[in-house]
Parts: sequence; C-alpha cells; structure tokens
Amino acid sequence: MRVRHAQVEDELNSLHTAASADGSGQPQQQYQSGSQSAVMRLAALSKELAELSELVDLIEELEKHRADVRFLEDTAKGDPDPEMAAMAKEDVASARNAVVALEERVLRRLLPKDAEDDDRGVILEVRAGTGGDEASLFAGEVFGMYERFAAAQKWRFEILSASKNEFGGLKEAAAAVQGHLAYPALKFESGVHRVQRVPVNDSRLHTSAATVAVLPEPQEVDFKLDTRDLKFDVYRASGAGGQHVNTTESAVRVTHVPSGIVVAIQDERSQHKNKDKAIKILRARVYEREQARAMAAQASTRKSQVGSGDRSERIRTYNFAQDRVTDHRISLSKHGIDRMMGGELLKEFSEALQSAEEAEKLRQLLKGEV
Repeated sequence: MRVRHAQVEDELNSLHTAASADGSGQPQQQYQSGSQSAVMRLAALSKELAELSELVDLIEELEKHRADVRFLEDTAKGDPDPEMAAMAKEDVASARNAVVALEERVLRRLLPKDAEDDDRGVILEVRAGTGGDEASLFAGEVFGMYERFAAAQKWRFEILSASKNEFGGLKEAAAAVQGHLAYPALKFESGVHRVQRVPVNDSRLHTSAATVAVLPEPQEVDFKLDTRDLKFDVYRASGAGGQHVNTTESAVRVTHVPSGIVVAIQDERSQHKNKDKAIKILRARVYEREQARAMAAQASTRKSQVGSGDRSERIRTYNFAQDRVTDHRISLSKHGIDRMMGGELLKEFSEALQSAEEAEKLRQLLKGEV
C-alpha cells in the first residue's frame, strides 16, 4: 500500500508538472480540454490517493506505537534506574493493547470493500415449506418479522405480492426493501427457517419450515434486463377481489425466455402496476442467477464460513417450546421468541453474522487467500 501510495503521488505530480509547463497551472483544465478518459483518470487517482493517505497515516501511527513498545520493553528489562524500569513495566501492557487495536484497524482497512452495497435495496421472498398449514402460518410470521424489523430501521417495506391460504397463512410473499444498510443486514437471511412448536389444535410438537430468499436489487451499472428477452402474458386474476377480478385482465405473467424464470403478479387492480412489480422481482431473480454463476466460477476457498446463502440450506431454528432461536451457521442461540418475531432480536443475529463474515475475510487475508 505504501508503494502504491508513492506511485499515485508521482503520477499526480507529473500531471501538475505538465500543466505548469504549458502555463495554465490547472491540470483539471488541461484534462477537460482533452479526452474524457483522461479526466476520469485524474479523478480516480485523486480519490485513490485520498484513501491510501488515510491508510498510510494509520500504518505510520502503528509503526510508531510498535517502536514505543520496543523502547518500553527494553527500558523495563535493562534500565539502570529501578524507578524508570518500574514505570516502563507499568506502561508496556497499555502500549501493547494500543498496537493490537491499530493492527486490527489496519487489517479492516485492507479488506475488500462492499460500500456500494450499503444502500442497495433487496427483494425479499418468503415461501411456506414443509409442514402444511403450520408452515404457511409460520411463513406469515416470518414475513411479518421482516416487516417489523424494517420499520424499526426506518426502511421502506413495499409488499409486491402476497398469496394466502384459507387459514390465514402465507403461501408465498415478496417485498422490496429500501434503506441504508438494508442489504448488509438482510443478506444472510436466505435459506430454510425451521420452526418447532405445538400447534393450537394439537398436543404434539411439530416441525415445519419456511424458505427465505434475499435478492439484491440490481443497479443499472450492474445489470440491464433486455426487454427483447421478456415474454408478457395478461389474464384475469383469481381469488378475492369482487367483480373487477372477473371482468378485467389485470394479472401479469412475465417470462425471461433465456433462463425460463417466470414471475406472475395479480395483487393490484392495475395491469400496469402488476407489470412493474413483476419486472422488479424478475430483474432481481435473473441478477441473482448471474451472480451465482460468477461465484461458482471462483475458487472454493472463497466460500464464507457463515454459509453460501443457498435457499436449501437450513440456517435457523425457532424453538417456541424452549423460547430459543438458534443460528446454525455460527452456533449462536438466544432466548426470546417474542422479541425475535417482533423484529427486535433479528438485529443481534444480523450483527453477529456480519462479524463472522468479517472474521472469515480477515482469516483469508492473513492466509493470502484474498
């Protein structure tokens, strides 16, 4: 990083020198009169230098503290003045702690940055899994848990579709979640959520499940859905909705022909609104598919210890009888089912999973795998 810092400084200095030679003294003006790529190069170098300068300053501070530790250790061992040796011995521990703290800060700054994901929205999908009616009831509770969690974080939670059964349970539902740090907080929720409890009309312990998929909303710079690859079908919606449902073709089915992915929405009375919602979900699913292909092509050592995010992977168990929630990826258990389903305890699990991911990235960095 220090070598790169010096290289960037030299390149920027050469740009300023060239600008001074032509008498303008303004490298930005010189580049604006040239190619757009040159302007972008100048801006990129300036940004890189600012980021590297912070890290280099931190490294220099670390080396200063390391030198202080060596001085204190030498003084404590060999200073002829007993009083000075005793004082140095007292200060060694705090000086070592300062070095450890600075080393951690430097390492974290060296980790690959995902800042562009901080404000990325997500498409959240919840489906009832194995377990019949009990599974659909649990799916509805899980979907509500995310809605309450989003409200507590002051995120926007827009329900895109919801399909319920006759018992009030949820067969499947999707929502768009928008807000700062929404994606980092929710990205580990993909997988199978298992529930263990005694249903109201039974005396035996039942096990059922709901599956969750968290799809990052693609940005235009990431991915563009080609409309030529889409097939649209409109039809009359079914289910509750009165006369309008029976007379208007407002339901929309969108098929991504190359991948075969299909999304159907009939929640809104407006065909246009249903089409917009369907495309939003479809874009996220196709983008996720492309991301999964790219990740599969990478080395297996890149797989995080907190799980692959596969929807078929059992990630968490909600044990109502013992008032306990367990995340199997990081072996973390917490009591408080009501707090969990209310969206409150979910933040603690999210933070623990993010810390586990960071620890794994640090391990890979130290082993040279990154």
